[in-house]
Amino acid sequence: MALKGARERMVRSGKVDLCVAELGPADGERPTIVLLHGYPDTKEIWSEVAARLAERFHVVVYDVRGHGGSTAPRPPRGGYTLERLGDDFLAVAEAVSPGRPVHLVGHDWGSVQSWDFVTRPRTASRIASLTSISGPSLDHFFLWIRRGLTRPAPRRTVRVLGQAARSWYMAALHVPVVPELLWRGTPALTRTWRAMLKKFEGVEPEGYPTASLGTDGARGAWLYRDNVPSSLRTPRVDAYTDLPVQLVVALRDPFLSPALYDGLERWAPKLVRRTLPVGHAVPLTRPDQLARWVDGFVTDVEAGRTPTPRRPGPAAERFAGQLVLVTGAGGGAGRATALAFAQAGARVVCVDADGEDAAATAAAARAAGAPSAWSETLDVADADAVGRLAERVRAGHGVVDVLVHSSAALPGSLLDTPPGMWERALGAGIGGAVHVARAFARHMVDRAQGGHVVQLAGVGAGAAGTAAVSEALRTEVAVRGGGIGVSTVLPARTGRRIPPERLAAAVLDAVLQGRPEVEVAPEPPGARVLARVVRRVRQDRSPSA
Repeated sequence: MALKGARERMVRSGKVDLCVAELGPADGERPTIVLLHGYPDTKEIWSEVAARLAERFHVVVYDVRGHGGSTAPRPPRGGYTLERLGDDFLAVAEAVSPGRPVHLVGHDWGSVQSWDFVTRPRTASRIASLTSISGPSLDHFFLWIRRGLTRPAPRRTVRVLGQAARSWYMAALHVPVVPELLWRGTPALTRTWRAMLKKFEGVEPEGYPTASLGTDGARGAWLYRDNVPSSLRTPRVDAYTDLPVQLVVALRDPFLSPALYDGLERWAPKLVRRTLPVGHAVPLTRPDQLARWVDGFVTDVEAGRTPTPRRPGPAAERFAGQLVLVTGAGGGAGRATALAFAQAGARVVCVDADGEDAAATAAAARAAGAPSAWSETLDVADADAVGRLAERVRAGHGVVDVLVHSSAALPGSLLDTPPGMWERALGAGIGGAVHVARAFARHMVDRAQGGHVVQLAGVGAGAAGTAAVSEALRTEVAVRGGGIGVSTVLPARTGRRIPPERLAAAVLDAVLQGRPEVEVAPEPPGARVLARVVRRVRQDRSPSA
């Protein structure tokens, strides 16, 4: 995971020398993005993200004092305070982007210190935006805990106690001498750390962590000792920022509860939330998605656009910027699904056998909020054509993050349907499900950065076949790894028609919740009428009415 093609130099900050690496043109015209690593990492954790961003930006990474190629303060006590880390950031920012604010991206302790930077005038003036990943402000963290304990409520108290259990390591690192002995005295520490990443994060990064891991872990314990006690005693109540902030929440982070970020808009009004169903090491497990989100966020800020999701909520937080491909998108549930993802801010590829219908859906998707949407004409029964489309999409737009195959309904009667009709329906239904899953899921597996496949089954005898395809795919991707989910959405067998929008909502929910199978029942009689009445009453009562 070396930073290939990077230009390294040392930047002096007080009595410490910081190892700084730069990628991409430093021509003063492109925005500069500074990536800050966490504990006990080094700048190399950003290798994959930095390489992607360097295609359009000037990218800077540096080893925090005492880590990697940077020197350590002497004595260590008092040398790792947030104030000293702020001095380091200012020295680097002035060296790599004199006179122009930088866009800051922080992970873990890199994010912790970044929050301090954006909430203090002396450092905030050198920052254009912040993307925060898996690392809260210490002030916000301890104020959140205080509110949970001083304003007791069962749910709030449970959340605080749960976070306290996740934060056990913070207390452990305050024990004198022992952490240093463990970090420096553990044989084969690098191999052990890499094995832990494989087991808990599902990745095996080549060349990571670096050989300095033991020293980094030992020295970095002072990040906690120099900052946690003071923040615990007197957290700042004025830790606000007016800068644009993009928050990336790892929903399966073993160290940080997603609830910890509740109410963060109070401290950062220009906040955009993103979520990923992953663990802590987001720069390693989801470099593609992270780079896309940072790219889009920085581009919006540079253009003066308010970087907020079109429709805040779980779908927008999860799918904004992701690449979603929907087959059968020319009409019905496929079209409704494509538009639902578009409203959540996803990039959408609309595929249908009817090219005009697919193009119409793509146009509607752009109008609904998709940052980009394309149409493709395809007969899913043609395995070779499906394979060619998969290669074309990967080359032009990247690996698909969410694949939705909307199967047409197969004939309901086995005895009365002519053989020719059955053959055609099976080719487009079951065969199409197989061809599409094989072509696109293979790319997800090769990328090993997650993804989700949804089979939206039609009503009729083919539903069981579609479910069988999903089950077979689910079993195979589980063995191969990569964090890929597989879901089947089945319309309930009733005499009433299920609205396409209801099926589309079930597809998004299946992905959000990671549900393997969802059966969608029709709305009860009169439900739509009641919903319209409720919406009308709310509109009449709104302040703007």
